[in-house]
Amino acid sequence: MKLVFLLEEKSMKYFLDGILPKILPKGVDFRTVPHEGKSDLQKSIKIKLFAWNEPDVKFVIVQDQDSNDCRELKRQLLKLCEGTPKSVLIRIACHELEAWYFGDLEAVSLAYGKNLGKIAQKKKYRIPDEIVAPKMELQAIVPEHQQIDGAKRIAEYIEIERNTSVSFRMFVSGVRRLAGEGE
Repeated sequence: MKLVFLLEEKSMKYFLDGILPKILPKGVDFRTVPHEGKSDLQKSIKIKLFAWNEPDVKFVIVQDQDSNDCRELKRQLLKLCEGTPKSVLIRIACHELEAWYFGDLEAVSLAYGKNLGKIAQKKKYRIPDEIVAPKMELQAIVPEHQQIDGAKRIAEYIEIERNTSVSFRMFVSGVRRLAGEGE
């Protein structure tokens, strides 16, 4: 079995390339396909779902919520998948990928050699999915963070079960469920 991840951007690709081996059972291969933003991703969904001609492939579409209504965004993405015979899982990162990093600030600390323990205790960081602009917040506390390099660094230290981001946990449980369907 293979899972193909259709992604909004390259930083998500590098992050998932680092964490998927920690999530997926042995024997499940994966491929991460980044796009140049949400409109590029949305334009390609139907094309890729219908044109991908490989047996035993399932798809996972991951997009940032940004300022969209999460449920409405998921409905829009599901509509783009209508009519395909492929198994598709849609997951939304609330608000941005960086919220998933805030779900495990210990991993961010290890990735950058900083002690972020006191920051992790601040009220505004306790519920990662409620941070409205996590990319900006991360840049403020780790000025040297760069999206692609940071995604690779942080993925190395992410502990799947320690992460407190609800959208990250939903992503992980959905991917595990999808990967187990063929067993």
